[in-house]
Amino acid sequence: MVFALYQIIMMLIQAFVWALLAYCVMSMMLGFGVLDIRNRFFYSVFNTLARIVEPVMTPIRNIMPNTGAMDFTPMIVLLLIQFLVRPAVTRIFFMLASHNSF
Repeated sequence: MVFALYQIIMMLIQAFVWALLAYCVMSMMLGFGVLDIRNRFFYSVFNTLARIVEPVMTPIRNIMPNTGAMDFTPMIVLLLIQFLVRPAVTRIFFMLASHNSF
C-alpha cells in the first residue's frame, strides 16, 4: 500500500512537471504570435494550465529579481522539484515502508 501511494504521488508530480512545460511552451508561442488567445480551445487549455501552475510559480516570482522579458521561474520550479521534492518524497516513503507504519 505504501508503494502504491508513493507511485501515485510521483505520477502527480510528473503530471505537474508536464503541465509546467506545456504552459511554458504555450506562453512562448503566445508571445511570438504563433497562437492566438482569441481561439477558444487554446484559451481554455492555457487557462487550465495557468490555474494549475501559477499558484506554485507566483511566490517564487515574487522573490526573484525582475529580469525583464526572461522569466526564470519555471526553471527554478523544475530544479526545486528535481532536487528537493522528489528526493524528499522518496525518502519519506522509504522511511514509512521500513517502519511498517501503514
